[in-house]
Amino acid sequence: MKKHVQETMRPEVLGGLGGFSGAFSMSAFKNMEKPTLVSGTDGVGTKLKLAFLMDRHDTVGIDCVAMCVNDIACAGGEPLFFLDYIACGRNYPEKIAEIVSGVANGCKQANAALIGGETAEMPGFYPEDEYDLAGFAVGVVDEKDLITGIHVKEGDVLIGIASSGIHSNGFSLVRKVFDMTKESLDTYYEELGKTLGEALITPTKIYVNTLKSVKDSGAVIKACSHITGGGFYENIPRMLPEGIRAVVEKSSYQVPAIFGLLVDKGGIEEEIMYNTYNMGIGMILAVSPADVDTAMEAIRGAGEVPYVIGHTERGEKGVTLC
Repeated sequence: MKKHVQETMRPEVLGGLGGFSGAFSMSAFKNMEKPTLVSGTDGVGTKLKLAFLMDRHDTVGIDCVAMCVNDIACAGGEPLFFLDYIACGRNYPEKIAEIVSGVANGCKQANAALIGGETAEMPGFYPEDEYDLAGFAVGVVDEKDLITGIHVKEGDVLIGIASSGIHSNGFSLVRKVFDMTKESLDTYYEELGKTLGEALITPTKIYVNTLKSVKDSGAVIKACSHITGGGFYENIPRMLPEGIRAVVEKSSYQVPAIFGLLVDKGGIEEEIMYNTYNMGIGMILAVSPADVDTAMEAIRGAGEVPYVIGHTERGEKGVTLC
């Protein structure tokens, strides 16, 4: 486990592993006019049930980090460090090490140091073969570079960045639609190009470096929304000022096959799908029309797939899907 943690270290980390707290130098802030801390905390939710069934524990740590650092990146922040919390019925060292390897992988993707954590053994509270996983991240941004959405206006363009699939939300509904058995999870689907289990456990994308690439390109991100639980309907309005409405064109990109499979197998209404899942778009940016091409090129350069998915207009704050 220490090997994985060590690989996430940044120069600002002070001291070694095993202390009662983690220390991080403030030298990273010294050139900022008004250094501002931004933070995020989250867990993996019932996606963990899938990890238990598949006995696959090396990816949920990536999900945990992603859920925290993507929120920090949405505010324009650079994630600095991360702490994890694992609560289990019984401490199986190999399993804990596997979980932490995923956390470390996510931290490396976000360039955040894993400076501490806690593993709590709670017999009688959790079943012996189950656990919960949560995390907390801290980042920094110069106050002038905060992404707040206050400058979004009519006619701005919405750019969606592709997700890797379901990410970490809506798994309670997933478990109602599909039989959570080894046979079901090992079933190969032609439209997915993989087994159901492989598609479902695919970790959440981490967009930290992608958003940094957009910023470094000179394009101004006016607003940013991480599409998590609540889907389009609940998350897009969070980035908008009063009097501005987002219009998203559903046909502007190809919705990944896993969502179509959910609809077919579960008979789920379209509105519920867009109010639960990311529908193939993990992050949405609002930029001025003049910055669209630059932002799109920067996103592609970071290895991600962008789509122009809509625009903003005057109206009641909210989102229209058409």
